[in-house]
Amino acid sequence: MYCGNCLRDNALVMALRRMGHDVLMLPLYLPLTLDESDQSAAHPVFFGGINVYLDHHWPAFSKTPGFVRRWLASRPLLRFAAGRAAKTQPEQVGDLTLSMLRGELGRQTRDLDELTAWLQSQPRTDVIILSNALLVGMARQLKRRLGARIICHLGGEDSFLDALPESYRHACWQTLAERARELDLLLAPTRYFANLMGGRLGIPPHQIDIVPNGINLDGYEEPATLADPPVLGFFTRMSREKGLDLLVKAFIRVRQRGKAATLTLKVGGSSGPSDEPLVSDLKAILASANLSRDVSWHPNLPRDAKISFLKSLSIFSAPAVYGEAFGLYVVEAMAAGVPVVQPDTASFPELIEATGGGLLCRPNPESLADAIERLALDSPERRRLGTSARKAAFEQFSASAMARAVMKVIQKVPVKP
Repeated sequence: MYCGNCLRDNALVMALRRMGHDVLMLPLYLPLTLDESDQSAAHPVFFGGINVYLDHHWPAFSKTPGFVRRWLASRPLLRFAAGRAAKTQPEQVGDLTLSMLRGELGRQTRDLDELTAWLQSQPRTDVIILSNALLVGMARQLKRRLGARIICHLGGEDSFLDALPESYRHACWQTLAERARELDLLLAPTRYFANLMGGRLGIPPHQIDIVPNGINLDGYEEPATLADPPVLGFFTRMSREKGLDLLVKAFIRVRQRGKAATLTLKVGGSSGPSDEPLVSDLKAILASANLSRDVSWHPNLPRDAKISFLKSLSIFSAPAVYGEAFGLYVVEAMAAGVPVVQPDTASFPELIEATGGGLLCRPNPESLADAIERLALDSPERRRLGTSARKAAFEQFSASAMARAVMKVIQKVPVKP
């Protein structure tokens, strides 16, 4: 499946390289699944998912010869293993999460030593940016052995940690808070998430900078035409967490009211084995409402097809029901010039206020249906909001803007002697 953090990181590295900076991007656990060129393709996968699992459950495995571990961390084998699995379930990996957060004190010490030794063999590393706070266990050893400044992105860790078994949840949050204090700086994509994580980790505000996520705007040069009759769209992971079931319920309500009788729905995004039951259930619900012919499904599209999908819409909504730290999919729709309808929760009010590119509603089917119906019946309003959304996306949420903001932040962190 596509990972928002991976898409962000890949776009950031690409933009930094275009600016002339020397950047290494190292994949952890699995090869990256991206819809654009992989900026990490030339480098090994560290903390390979198979090795990490075996290190944790079979301590003697840490003595395995290096060539065996390298084979188990090869990209083809990891892709094969990942392709046969569903998403990681927090309730099944509490002990492994705690071990990773403990870094050199956990069971993945060999994985950490391999990563550190490889980095020591490369030209001097000045700054290391961790993709998310679940990787902070690495920071102590990386800082000690490499002398690098350590910066860490924040983004969505709270929902994962809160879903851990109770027996591990408190210890993981406590360990994360302790290790986070050793970082030089944290980056949050929105003020909402900075305040949330700062409060939960006990991190003072001056140690968390706001750097909005950005996207690669190649391919978005021509805006959507905002088709009429209107087309409602969804494009992110096809899951309850992202609000797909809520959107389908709202769509059915709009159609049953009869005012926007020509509105259709297009559903796109990543869909893996764990998402298939929900998709099947929703198709059955739509069939019972006699709306199957008015809904089309577009799973796992490549980048060009994704952009074409977004440009074919008139309205976008992905009403995520958890505390979304940012919502890269919202910015992608805005960059295509499509107005959005999002819940008035988590990061969404911040994005709408910054862009003027959409409407907010309560996170329930009736309120969502009201906002969608309003835009479906008002084409001038759709065009106005879409124009504002696109302008803000290009000015504030490009990969180049993100890269400039990251470099500005890096320059604030003093170099250690």
